[in-house]
Amino acid sequence: MPLDLPALGFGTYKLRGTEGSEAVAGAVELGYRLIDSAYNYENEGTVGAGIRAAVERGHASREEIIYTSKLPGRYHERSAALATVEESYYRSGIGPIDLYLIHWPNPKQGHYVEAWKALIEARERGLVKHIGVCNFLPEHLDILEKETGELPEVNQIELHPAFPQVGALEWNTSRGIITEGWSPLGRGAALDSAPVRNAARSHDATPGQVVLAWHRAVGSLAIPKASSRKRQQENLDSLKLDLTADEIESITSLGNPDGRLKGQDPATYEEF
Repeated sequence: MPLDLPALGFGTYKLRGTEGSEAVAGAVELGYRLIDSAYNYENEGTVGAGIRAAVERGHASREEIIYTSKLPGRYHERSAALATVEESYYRSGIGPIDLYLIHWPNPKQGHYVEAWKALIEARERGLVKHIGVCNFLPEHLDILEKETGELPEVNQIELHPAFPQVGALEWNTSRGIITEGWSPLGRGAALDSAPVRNAARSHDATPGQVVLAWHRAVGSLAIPKASSRKRQQENLDSLKLDLTADEIESITSLGNPDGRLKGQDPATYEEF
């Protein structure tokens, strides 16, 4: 069954413990259905507890929620990758993981194809339902397809107005890959820019809502994190905002080739 994702996701980086699980449960209550975690966030148990609480309170059924986690770079070899997926499965405690991603390709290590084969095997074993990657460049994706005959369903990449990744978006879309954008607000870098401020005034919206509406317009599925209920709702309300073509173009024009927030180029950067 093809993967069908909502127009906006909910990021959980740094959400931990009881406070974090309540933030996740509150997000589901408000209407979020795509919840993004990772093995390296050290919060899979927290996120799973929040999802279980939301389901128990009647805010959503488990089937409505798409829970995502990610494989860290230190576990790319087959046996380690499978054991890690199993651990993610046990930590969350909510049954099969809806979407599991390779967090970084780590090309210098040369094991990302092995990791991809392990995710295919994990899917065949019923541990996960859908599989994808994060931070993969077209060259990495081409190799996955050549070696396994299968492309990821999702590629989650750094994407925000300072680094709009126009080429990567087009490449992914042309091959049926859904693009998710991490750090979608650019950690506030573009919120004070003239194009964003002008659009916010025009639409009686916040700068953050404008940037999230821009993501939707260009074909990026944003996954912002928000611990407070007020911010969670504010982000959701961005779905009611439609920017003009000129506003979209002006915001996209803020981008530059060196716009990565921390210079994490997947061609050379590695994370374990």
